Amino acid sequence: MSALDRAGEVRRFERSRLEPHAVDAARALLGALLVRSIDGTQVVARIVETEAYREDDPASHTYGRRTARVEPMFAAAGTAYVYRSYGVHWCANVSAEVDGIGAAVLLRAAVVLQGHDAVRERRPTARTDRDLLRGPGSLCRGLGIDAPTHDGGDLIEGHGSLLLADDGWRPRPGDLTAGPRVGVSRAADVPWRFHLLGAAEVSRYVRSPRAVRSDGTSGHGRTTSGRVT
Repeated sequence: MSALDRAGEVRRFERSRLEPHAVDAARALLGALLVRSIDGTQVVARIVETEAYREDDPASHTYGRRTARVEPMFAAAGTAYVYRSYGVHWCANVSAEVDGIGAAVLLRAAVVLQGHDAVRERRPTARTDRDLLRGPGSLCRGLGIDAPTHDGGDLIEGHGSLLLADDGWRPRPGDLTAGPRVGVSRAADVPWRFHLLGAAEVSRYVRSPRAVRSDGTSGHGRTTSGRVT
């Protein structure tokens, strides 16, 4: 079995691990691998931070609607849902639960295990290696993920030279923590963001200034650890 910072034998990620509730899928994706071919170089990255969303969740793109834009969230588990955030950054998600349920897991951060140079070329502003795939926008830039190429593709089978894979590494229960999701204004206190303790690549928690607290008051964009143990 491999360690967190190096990949073992790459194998198919089991689709069935994504078919339970989106929260379970978000946990299952921690430690999974993203394998991407960039200009002939194979890049391997391990997922260290995720966020769950589903159709009964007010923060989800599928809450109360099913449109062409969000159709990949209703597809079979393991389908890519890639969207543009605020018209600037691509964000990559993996659909969860069974076909017909609008659920997905946002990939927030990963650690590069192989192909560092290829990622650095795409992320020239990254100050250190930990920043290469830190945050959903950086993850997509560093791995060359975008909607025209990847949205709606089957990541279990591999699509657009992007594959969701597994090498047998699993975090111990005590290595996983949960907290509120980043930047959402609705259901802001729902602890559906998951990450690996001690992973330097995990992004910073920032609460939306538009978020409404459980007591009905508005937030003020405070930055905290967001940790729930």
